[in-house]
Amino acid sequence: MKVLKFGGSSVANSENIKKVLAIVANASKEQKVAVVVSAFGKTTDNLLAAANSALVDITIAKNILETIKELHYQVIDDLISSQKEEVLEVVTALLDRLSSIYEGIFLLQELSDKTLAKVSSFGERLSSFIIANAGKELFDAIHKESRALISTNNEYLNAQVNFKITNQSIISFFDKNKHQVTVLGGFISSNIKGETTTLGRGGSDFSASIYAAALNAVELQIWTDVPGMFTANPRVVKQAYPISEISYEEAMELSHFGAKVLYPPTIQPSLRKKIPIRIKNTFDPENVGTLICNNPNNSDEVKGISHIEDISLITLEGGGMIGIPGFSKRLFETLSLEKINIVFITQASSEHSICVGVYQDDAAKAKELLDATFSIEIDRKKIKPIIAENDLAIIAVVGESMKNYQGLSGQMFSALGRNNVNVRAIAQGSSEKNISAVINKSDAKKALNTLHEQFFEEKTKQLNLFVTGVGNVGERFLAQIQQQREFLKENLKLNIKVIGIANSRKMFFDNDGIDLENWKKSLENGEPTTLKSFHEKVKASNHINSVFIDNTANEEVSKVYETYLRESISVVTCNKIACASSFDNYKTLQQVSRKYNASFLFETNVGAGLPIIDTLKNLINSGDRVHKIQAVLSGSLNFVFNNFNTKATFHDVVAAAQKEGYTEPDPKIDLSGVDVARKILILARESGYKIELEDISNNSFLPEETLNTKNNEDFYASLTKNEAHFQSIYKEANDKDCRLKYVAEFINGKANVGLQHIASDHPFYNLDGSDNIVLFFTDRYPENPLIIKGAGAGADVTASGIFADVIRIANK
Repeated sequence: MKVLKFGGSSVANSENIKKVLAIVANASKEQKVAVVVSAFGKTTDNLLAAANSALVDITIAKNILETIKELHYQVIDDLISSQKEEVLEVVTALLDRLSSIYEGIFLLQELSDKTLAKVSSFGERLSSFIIANAGKELFDAIHKESRALISTNNEYLNAQVNFKITNQSIISFFDKNKHQVTVLGGFISSNIKGETTTLGRGGSDFSASIYAAALNAVELQIWTDVPGMFTANPRVVKQAYPISEISYEEAMELSHFGAKVLYPPTIQPSLRKKIPIRIKNTFDPENVGTLICNNPNNSDEVKGISHIEDISLITLEGGGMIGIPGFSKRLFETLSLEKINIVFITQASSEHSICVGVYQDDAAKAKELLDATFSIEIDRKKIKPIIAENDLAIIAVVGESMKNYQGLSGQMFSALGRNNVNVRAIAQGSSEKNISAVINKSDAKKALNTLHEQFFEEKTKQLNLFVTGVGNVGERFLAQIQQQREFLKENLKLNIKVIGIANSRKMFFDNDGIDLENWKKSLENGEPTTLKSFHEKVKASNHINSVFIDNTANEEVSKVYETYLRESISVVTCNKIACASSFDNYKTLQQVSRKYNASFLFETNVGAGLPIIDTLKNLINSGDRVHKIQAVLSGSLNFVFNNFNTKATFHDVVAAAQKEGYTEPDPKIDLSGVDVARKILILARESGYKIELEDISNNSFLPEETLNTKNNEDFYASLTKNEAHFQSIYKEANDKDCRLKYVAEFINGKANVGLQHIASDHPFYNLDGSDNIVLFFTDRYPENPLIIKGAGAGADVTASGIFADVIRIANK
């Protein structure tokens, strides 16, 4: 015999029940079947809501009852034909009785546990009777009341089963029962007096397991709306997938920690008899589902990750506990007497503190009780007043084979730490089947995704990007991500999602990843943005492996880097302002980056996409020392002076450079030498020198009038006005058979930038277009410098440099 249990979603309406009947018909062809069903849809919730409403207004209760009636009458009308009048008569009588109970609640103004048990039983009594009669039209079926078979104690709402009496009743009935299919209501039972009791919410699964164990069934099937137990909650972790096989112990651990597909007590009766439990999907019956058995074939060290929310941590702490027996006993006894369930326990080896996790609804009561229990010790300052911390969650990593693998707990906690998930308490049983941690409830989603990636997606890493600045560089960056997305997945096992984007006016977020083919339209329809509101949205999204990307040249944006880094959110920027600000701020950003394990990368600050800073870091990290740097670091200035001559005005060449995207939005930043000064400053600092921007000598070639302009219009007008000045600069160099290059130099701790005449035998002479070049003179390269040369300006190469930094973070 097989036992099949169908949950509320499987019997929510007529269409779903048809699928259930087809499954039962197929299963009963070869052997007898016991079918345990839950109440239709949300019927139990509605039954209880009506009962509570009856205390206040009987009209509300009657309205809810009408909704219940409509659903059940509709199912009868859809599925039953030959015995419809008889079925309607029985169902109507039950509903009339239910109506009388609600009227009694209203008149007496009393709603006891006994009455609640009686009210909530009607869902399964109705559903099992209707489904049995619908089944009779397709196969040989009979209905049997579970209240006549499952015997319990006198706890009406969460009754304890008397297995001796129950097993005898079940065996006796089924020995005499000759029908192929027996339909029974789950969840309901009765005490020795014949009064209705219930097995607690989720008790239909438990009922099915009781029947399976008593009958020595070959298999217990739990039919629900998902294809088995998942590696994590698929509603929270999109990458979660069904587990093919799992042990009884593992299934119990996962179900205890929130895997709602299975009610925790369900496993015990089947475990004692070693009856396999298979979880299957009513809406995809061909799917094999999850098999819960004694010796599963799947030997993965971690089977699943689960969690419980709305947890409070109760802490008993104080020096007076050390070496004094009895504190633990008194704590647990106090909570036990008041039926407060403890879901988590941990104690310091110093005996200085004991922490227990309870459901948040019980926290205030638990604190009050424990303060009273330990009032004398608290008054005498031997222990502190009881501490109750709310809004927490327990996250659990489960696997029977974990004990055979070293370092799993290290992997778990280092992964959480990398993503700024603070662990409040830890517990691990000696069996090592479960490692549990208490964390903030707000971090639960991020923690689940972090651990799932760690243990189940080791070949693929996900980065979640938040991009501010979607102008020339930002637009090309998003296009490059879109172009390379599949390549990165296939070759680097890297999944990059852009979660948020913003410009100076609007921002748009999509936690599933922004469609990069239509991001402009999404941004147009986005919400107004500020730096604060964008940061708040990033923080609220709380994604794993988050990266903030700054594609602007805005000083205010650069001031928020530290905030992101302190939240373990990496920062990638082409904005030079932060690294060229005060030396103290530069060092703070570096230190915060290391402290919170968040990368701070700015390769594009110097040389756009050229690997200048990365190369310099490798030199320094490997023990080399830099003595001198000579460089042409402005792609815009190199473009300008490579194209400026007597046939082209200086104004037109600068305008062309800006149109090509080589200059900053304010081209004066480039032409004044400030941009180059910032770049050599960053290289000097990365070489290990303490230097400020004002320490750099800037020999500007621009007239004072041009330097003092306030906007681009006045700037360009000044260039036209001073054309003779620029022509004279060109003529002077040309007369010496030299080319003009804006050169940055750093020699033994001192730096300068300025326009120089470059002779034909110099490495800078043939530097074309917007290319950059850097010469590093070091201990290892004293005479023949290490040279890096290539395109140093433009949206595409800058975007590629940002992209390269993102990939560096992924490879970290």
